[in-house]
Amino acid sequence: MDKILDIIEIIAYEKGLQIDVIQNIVKNKILKLAKNSIDNDMNFVVDFDKKDKTIKLFNKLKVVDDDFEILEEDSKKLIKISQARKNGNVSIGDEILFELSIDNLELNRNTISNLLRDLESSIEKNIEDQIFDNLKNSVDKIINGMVVYIDSKSEDTIVEIDSIRARLPRKNRIKGEVFKVGQSISCILKRIYIDNRYGIQIELSRTTPKFLEELLKLEVPEIADGEVNIMKCSRIPGVRSKVAVSSNTARIDPVGATVGVKGIRINAVSKKICGESIDCVEYSSVPEVFITNALSPAKIVSVKILDNKAIISLYSDQKSKAIGKDGVNIRLTSMLLGMELEIEDLGANPNTLSMQNIKEVEKQQNDIKESGKQLLESLFKS
Repeated sequence: MDKILDIIEIIAYEKGLQIDVIQNIVKNKILKLAKNSIDNDMNFVVDFDKKDKTIKLFNKLKVVDDDFEILEEDSKKLIKISQARKNGNVSIGDEILFELSIDNLELNRNTISNLLRDLESSIEKNIEDQIFDNLKNSVDKIINGMVVYIDSKSEDTIVEIDSIRARLPRKNRIKGEVFKVGQSISCILKRIYIDNRYGIQIELSRTTPKFLEELLKLEVPEIADGEVNIMKCSRIPGVRSKVAVSSNTARIDPVGATVGVKGIRINAVSKKICGESIDCVEYSSVPEVFITNALSPAKIVSVKILDNKAIISLYSDQKSKAIGKDGVNIRLTSMLLGMELEIEDLGANPNTLSMQNIKEVEKQQNDIKESGKQLLESLFKS
């Protein structure tokens, strides 16, 4: 068995694992082998002798009273006290170990070969489990990796992260993005699972609202510190997004902190997502107020909530602003609120009409004045 111990140390070094992790795997393999080779009913114990670096095999027996009737099925797990005391001073209830010859395991070349193969497989599984557990804690977090391959057929991008390869599907990539092999990119870890055939499978994304939220955390200290909270986020990747923010203290303007002086913070985030336009709005727990804020720059007259639907009343001159180009503004607001939005057109704004009338009267007066001036000039000339 010395050979196996040497291999254990080599594998532990190569795989970067602790010796005790490998030893536990080996113990389980030896126990399984002992039950198959010697007796399935025996209570085996495997231990490592650190002094001479050998593996030792024991049978563990529990000490019972001499009057205790030991059934046949328990005969290999129990021992009477009179017999146990031949090997030393023991008491009823103690557990004693009887060493067995490791040769009883019938460790021929084929058995050792299979054991080593199983050991290697178990170690690889252990490493995979450790990587999985570490990455599982990174779900919905930004991770950085390097592009190692681009599938010409599916256009999926393969990204290497700490020696593990992850997939960025085309559907999770911002429209128009083009990556090159060797390029470093940032993504959100969207999903991780273990496939029985292919092992760890990791799905990345650059289109989820969570990606934008995490980018804002990196760029805005107030968000990272928890002074400003991202309450809601909606995106049309690569086109436009809306982020609803709130503050825990009156001294901090959540929108101003997120946008930054002259938009420096929000623009820095926008550059990382292909120039996507980002609207920051102040969150409100009152749906009517929240909708009014979210539909800015449109000026809303009133909002009525009916079940999961909001009816928004406004004048005609504000309708295009509320809807936005290609309906983007109202779509993002609908996603932000999680409800259907309906526009009610109130027609022409009476205030606007009044201003128009005033301008028309002023124009008419100016025209009269100009006509009178021209008439006087013609008289003097004649």
